[in-house]
Amino acid sequence: MAAFVLVEIDIHDMELYQSYTLLTPATIAAYDGKFVVRGGEVSLLEGDWNPERIVLLEFPSVEKANEWWHSESYEKARKIRQKAATTKMIVLKGVS
Repeated sequence: MAAFVLVEIDIHDMELYQSYTLLTPATIAAYDGKFVVRGGEVSLLEGDWNPERIVLLEFPSVEKANEWWHSESYEKARKIRQKAATTKMIVLKGVS
């Protein structure tokens, strides 16, 4: 069953963050993941949520998503992102 990683990102060092965006796609693909949403315009429908940047990833399973996040291949990129931005990230199990 598909799983989704939903990420809210507040970037405070754009130059450093750009290096993260170059490293990340290959690490996601290595775990059969893909970008569904990668930034772009956000339109508020309800409430007061106003994220700077949203990313949505899709993986074949929650297990694959967790393997990616904990992988050695993503570790370098993750550390860069953690220095360049404040992030909220969750994994969601899809429905069949």
